[in-house]
Order: sequence, then structure tokens, then C-alpha cells
Amino acid sequence: MGFVVLQEQDRAEHVATEKELADAKKHSWVRIPRFDYTPSERLRIILSGGQPHRASEWADAPGRALEQQLAEIAQEVTLRGQAAERRRQDEAEAARQKRIRWEAAMEQARIRYAEAYRVRHLEAQEAAWRHATRLTQYVSTVHTRVEDMPPGQARTEAEEWISWAAATVERLDPLNTPPRLPDIPEPQADDLKPFLGHWSPYGPTY
Repeated sequence: MGFVVLQEQDRAEHVATEKELADAKKHSWVRIPRFDYTPSERLRIILSGGQPHRASEWADAPGRALEQQLAEIAQEVTLRGQAAERRRQDEAEAARQKRIRWEAAMEQARIRYAEAYRVRHLEAQEAAWRHATRLTQYVSTVHTRVEDMPPGQARTEAEEWISWAAATVERLDPLNTPPRLPDIPEPQADDLKPFLGHWSPYGPTY
């Protein structure tokens, strides 16, 4: 909160001097003031900031000096301070609750990310199995043809190719290794975005 203490002024009708009258008659831009202002013994206090409760200004008045209003001013300051503290606490609690919800959303996003990763891994294994199955059928067909070939260099080279191809297909077939859950890589912020809804992966305030 801010405090401004002002010394009030008294206003009186201005009596033009002979010089002012002469200057005004001589020059069109000269303006004679209507009033004279002199400092008074009265003070005014202006309180700014915070949530107003009763008043924001206090001044010397007939029958009620400013010092007689100091208790009221102090009470106003106290009320505004208490209101500001309640607002600060409410905002802190709201921020805490928001962080709790964000952390829960992040945890769920990690779970959903891990499950989506396992599904993609499963789909990749299924695609690899189908690919290996087609290659196995192809190598088997080639083997049948090679068996009908006469002995010689061509058959020998074909049998070498069949041996290599069969080993390669066996390595590519995921069924030749025991299935296991994949290791889930640590997700980056962009990896979690699809699972967070309106939340940001960078924090509850973004």
C-alpha cells in the first residue's frame, strides 16, 4: 500500500495588480489568474493499493482533526493487509491444488505413454513376424526348385544362398526369441503432449 500526505491549499479571489492589468491590455496572450492559492494548516492522507473497505482519503475537517482519524486509518490499513494476506493464501492454495492436479495428469500421461509404446512394439513384432513368414515361404519355394537342379556350380551357389537366407529369416522372426515387455525410454516433453489434454508438460503455470 502507498501513502500520500498532502498539504491542502486555501483559494481566494485574485485581485489583479496594476501591472497585470497593463500587461493584459498590452499583450493579448496575457491571462490574469482568477484565484490565488496559499498553503493551509490542513492535511490530507490518501491511501492507495489493496482492497478498500471503508475509505481511501482522510482530511482535516471542521470539528474533526486529522489526528482524531488516525485510528480509523490504521484500521483501514489493517483490514487491507488482512485481505491481502487472505488473497495471498488463497492464491498459494490454488497454485498448490493446481500443481497436484498437474502432477496427477503427468503421472497418467506417463502411464498412457508407456502403454502406447508397448502397443507400437507389439504391432512392430506382428509386422516383423508376417514379414518373416512371407520370407520363409519364399525360401522354402526356392529350396524346392533347387532340389530339382542338376549337380554343379549353379546348384552349389543356390544352396549357399538358401543357407544364408534361412539363417537370416530365422534371425528376423520375432518368434525365435522369448517375448518380453520392451524397455520404456524416458519420455520427452513432446512425447507426453498427446496424453495431457489441456495441460502443458512444462509445468502447471504454462
